[in-house]
Amino acid sequence: MDLSSLLLLISAPVFLLGMALEVLVLRFRKRPSYDRRDSAVSITTALINQALTLPWAFVEIALLVWLCGAVPWHLHGWAAWIVAMIAVDFAFYWYHRTHHQIRLLWAVHVVHHSSQQYNLSVALRQPWAVFTTLPFLVPVALLGIDARIILACYGLNLLYQFFLHTEIVDKLWAPIEFVFNTPSHHRVHHGSQPQYLDTNYGGILIIWDRMFGSFQPERERVRYGLTKNIATNNIAAVETHEFVAIWRSVRTASNWRDRLGYVLRGPGWAPVPTGALAPSKAKPLPVG
Repeated sequence: MDLSSLLLLISAPVFLLGMALEVLVLRFRKRPSYDRRDSAVSITTALINQALTLPWAFVEIALLVWLCGAVPWHLHGWAAWIVAMIAVDFAFYWYHRTHHQIRLLWAVHVVHHSSQQYNLSVALRQPWAVFTTLPFLVPVALLGIDARIILACYGLNLLYQFFLHTEIVDKLWAPIEFVFNTPSHHRVHHGSQPQYLDTNYGGILIIWDRMFGSFQPERERVRYGLTKNIATNNIAAVETHEFVAIWRSVRTASNWRDRLGYVLRGPGWAPVPTGALAPSKAKPLPVG
């Protein structure tokens, strides 16, 4: 088991306690609480995700260790931890952004966005495809940072994000909101309104979104879920529905350019019909 998975496993009591406290606060405030079936799907996907992570962890650790050892420079001590935390967060930003902008990767990540609820249990709703993170951690290893530190920092990054999935915390002190990802910023990320789509990709820091033009503040109340919700608690459907949709799109395509477009371009992309005014361009449609 890699260190990020071990950290998340050890944190299981924290997750359970956090969800229990959130339920109590919601009831005290007389606000809608957890949907049991929806939360059960989220927790079950997390358990399956961790079970599938175990065999993959050996590949992940071996490659990161080899890459770290292949470079002639190495970071140690606090410098390694500080650089790793920032580099892992930067890597997560691009991991997250590409998983919204490339349909094949969106088919993996859409699982996390498939709930129309927003509470701490939704943080646990994770995909079965566990191997798409590794390419984004490779550059961090090439900085000469020990693989154990990289994976520990990645686990801490995910642990931090667990607490972002709640409505019981309003906006925080302005300087914190400016630098760090907060529940307010992440609520926006889970929104299905047009102005909220494809925004606020950060893990711990929101400054990446401010730097790369993907930041959006929370203004109107967020409507959670997808632009076209799947309306099912069938776990297999939750995990695979976008892969099925991609396959259906590919089958309808008449040439390889369009087939690749359905797989590698943005979610909602479709080729412009023959005879349209601008046959060389196709505008992607927004998705949740």
